[in-house]
Amino acid sequence: MSQGKTLKAEARERVGKGSARALRREGKIPAVIYGDKQAPVAITVSAKEIYQRIYAGHFSTTVIDIDVDGKLFHVLPKEYQLDKVKDTPLHVDFLRVGKNSVVTVEVPVHFENEELSPGIKRGGVLNVVRHEVEVHSPADAIPEAIVVNLEGVDLGDSIHISAVKLPKGVTPTITDRDFTIATIAAPAGLKAEEAESEAAEGEAEAE
Repeated sequence: MSQGKTLKAEARERVGKGSARALRREGKIPAVIYGDKQAPVAITVSAKEIYQRIYAGHFSTTVIDIDVDGKLFHVLPKEYQLDKVKDTPLHVDFLRVGKNSVVTVEVPVHFENEELSPGIKRGGVLNVVRHEVEVHSPADAIPEAIVVNLEGVDLGDSIHISAVKLPKGVTPTITDRDFTIATIAAPAGLKAEEAESEAAEGEAEAE
């Protein structure tokens, strides 16, 4: 998990579209802190800083402290809205997290040891079925990535979630099946050769 620096914010008294537009003209955006069985807190934050944090990566898996006029809130960015044309942030929701909080987050999947995969060495293609996996995780120990080891993986093999070592306390939200994360697909040339070989065998049997 990435630990972010403190984010400065101000309490927001006015709500609504008109107020939001006025804030954006000032380089700020509206945001809300909610959860942990407490009343929501409406705030304003710097649009530029939120933009930088989003595009720096790991925004939704980074627990941060928000300083609202001197009062600290320990939060996890939960949802954010971007302008459809400019890709600039318009609004952010922050979830309060306590000492023993468990959160649901989507964690990116990273692959390692591609050079040790017999399938890839033979020209196979890594077909990623899930670029992210939704998990339940302790708020103070969110993994930056789920790492999949490709060592020994051959052509036609599928990598399921059961083959991935998850950090302590982290569990997938899908529990009713052993879902696929990636496969090693045969290269197009090899598939064509196999098809021709099968066709030739079929003709020989017919004769």
